[in-house]
Amino acid sequence: ILVFFLMVNQSEVEVQSNDAIELPVSLAENKPSENVTIMISQDEILVRGRSVVSTADASAEGEQITELSNELEYLAGRMPLPPGAEDQGRPVTIMGDKSTPYTLLKKVMNTSAKAGFNNISLAVNQKAPGQGGE
Repeated sequence: ILVFFLMVNQSEVEVQSNDAIELPVSLAENKPSENVTIMISQDEILVRGRSVVSTADASAEGEQITELSNELEYLAGRMPLPPGAEDQGRPVTIMGDKSTPYTLLKKVMNTSAKAGFNNISLAVNQKAPGQGGE
């Protein structure tokens, strides 16, 4: 049983998939490491798969999204930074539908940075070099 468990959990890091989000395409080759994931769908913003706020409410707020900030500060309290990593900050991966408005994406990134998650990665689908653009 232990060997089976290790074989199943020894795969490369893959970002959680969600049918409600269609990621943009990129030529980037680096895979993200495992970290906090924020998903922005058409209807809601999820942190680690848990709904935090609707996109309508988040769009109506100012520069920061209060509910998202509260959730990220809670997670930051549970994930102490290793010594010497204060400059880099905590890692976070943002998965936004390709039709997500830039203003909402900017609010999510700003809120993440203010909560100490300023090592931001944006999730995309990898495109093979030489393929035509969409």
